Amino acid sequence: MPIRTNRGRAAVYRKLWGWPMRSPTHLVVVLVVVAVLVIAISVIVPQVVGSGAGGTGAAGSTGQSTSPSGSGPGTTDEQSLPGGGGSATTELPTRITSPPQRPTSAPAEPAALEVATRWGEAWVDHEGVSAEEWLDGLRPLTTEEYMVEMETVDPRNVPASEVTGEPEPTDSYTSSVTVNLPTDGGTLAITVIDTPQGWRVAFYEQVA
Repeated sequence: MPIRTNRGRAAVYRKLWGWPMRSPTHLVVVLVVVAVLVIAISVIVPQVVGSGAGGTGAAGSTGQSTSPSGSGPGTTDEQSLPGGGGSATTELPTRITSPPQRPTSAPAEPAALEVATRWGEAWVDHEGVSAEEWLDGLRPLTTEEYMVEMETVDPRNVPASEVTGEPEPTDSYTSSVTVNLPTDGGTLAITVIDTPQGWRVAFYEQVA
């Protein structure tokens, strides 16, 4: 009968729950069993979950491996701190510590002085000529880059008509020479540089 069956089950449950309370020994046994079950569950469940994830933990650790020497593209050198206090990253130098090389001083080349003089003579020769003719006189003695700037100069604004003295070097190096060239309209400071095509004028200004 259903009623008798339920009463029988209840009697069994009462016996099971009442058994640990019958003596201290029974209670200790129950606590030990429960503790063993808890420990077993805490160990087994993470292993089951980890294996079900496809070994992602091992793959992650493999993908993060680094070179034993700590070198390679995008890495920095590491040195152990005194006393085993971990590691410190040393920064690589980001700028050149040695000073840049300066031009080597040298006596003025006669060819450089000649080009400066010829350029000055072409510069003062502007009367009765067109702007194109004036530029054509300067072109063989001038760098291509500086000719672009010279094309913006109006020869009618040149204040001199003749060279009145010899070129006097003021700064002389192996690859460039600056000379002062006197004219009847003031002194020109002409810078001549050594190019694959020979000495050429790369800059000038009126200094007096």
